[in-house]
Amino acid sequence: MQHGGSCYLSGRCRLPNSYLYDAEIIPRVALYLQQDGRFGDTSIWLLGQRRLVTLLGCVQSAEQAAQVERAVLLIDDVMGVINLLSVPAASSPAQPASADVQ
Repeated sequence: MQHGGSCYLSGRCRLPNSYLYDAEIIPRVALYLQQDGRFGDTSIWLLGQRRLVTLLGCVQSAEQAAQVERAVLLIDDVMGVINLLSVPAASSPAQPASADVQ
């Protein structure tokens, strides 16, 4: 992965420094995920640095986490995704009340 000027000079990157993408990538990713429609039942936070997007928060399933990651990778200028999304654990069965021992 290239983060610097050589990517720009070779014509593979739009801006000469990967930090210059930071201000615009996260708002575009957030808008894309909001408009996608598949992720309305999630709670996702986004962090971005040097064209890398970190996904944090909760989704309904491991498959949904993979779908979010694939969707974010389709967005222009995103070079990679760090997927730290979690799936809530299934609720544990209720524990019986403990009996008083005398």
